[in-house]
Amino acid sequence: MCPIGGALFDGFSRGLTASLVCHCLLVETNEGLVLIDTGFGQRDIKAPLSRLSPFFMNLNRIQFEEKYTAIAQIKQLGLNPRDVRHIVLTHLDFDHAGGLEDFPDATVHVMQTEMEAAKSRRGFIAAERYRPGQWDEVKHWKYYSPSGEPWFGFEAVRDLDGLPPEILLIPLPGHTRGHAGIAIKTSEGWLLHAGDAYFYREEMGTTKPRCTPGLRAYQWLMEVDRKTRLYNQDRLRALSLDHSNEVRLFCSHDAIEFKAIALANN
Repeated sequence: MCPIGGALFDGFSRGLTASLVCHCLLVETNEGLVLIDTGFGQRDIKAPLSRLSPFFMNLNRIQFEEKYTAIAQIKQLGLNPRDVRHIVLTHLDFDHAGGLEDFPDATVHVMQTEMEAAKSRRGFIAAERYRPGQWDEVKHWKYYSPSGEPWFGFEAVRDLDGLPPEILLIPLPGHTRGHAGIAIKTSEGWLLHAGDAYFYREEMGTTKPRCTPGLRAYQWLMEVDRKTRLYNQDRLRALSLDHSNEVRLFCSHDAIEFKAIALANN
């Protein structure tokens, strides 16, 4: 996504447009491949006006290139997209759930409150952010409420149906009603895909957080509960400071974080 604003959005671009990513994760497990969020899908690329909100298409200046879709990236890795058995969603916004129907046999895991919000679509932003055409053909859903032991003091959903115990849903509402982070235990510690709980790298890992004007405004535009969103940001910031040797955090749209994670995994 390349909104007008350059560095006022992403903090590094030199031109008029910014560069934002849709950061997904592919996890190899004994139960098959697990995809964390999907970004935009093939159908979004081929027929965007029938799938997406013109408001957000223009605001975010979405770049419709098939090579960026999750299914194309999986094929590029030499893997079979049919081996994606599960998809775990941070939330159901258009830029996180657009590729669900590219994986018709996958089970989709999401917080119950998020699906309820997506179905009700109350208000202008909700009607534009949630696009039922992106997921009305999904056959297999699993819905969750917080349960099980806390994770570093956060509520958690453990033992996701059909998934290994190393993958957890961490409720982080505020951006949406049912927004969640996805925690993954690796041999090198925990990864936390924080979704849209924050948007800019300098919001974490510091006692003096900073966010660009563009992303600060976008977070304000998209929040459903400001108090809860900021509270969860504060908690994540404390986690990033107090447990930096145990947990690595990243958000969905920061291109610098994306590159850093990609380099670390290569």
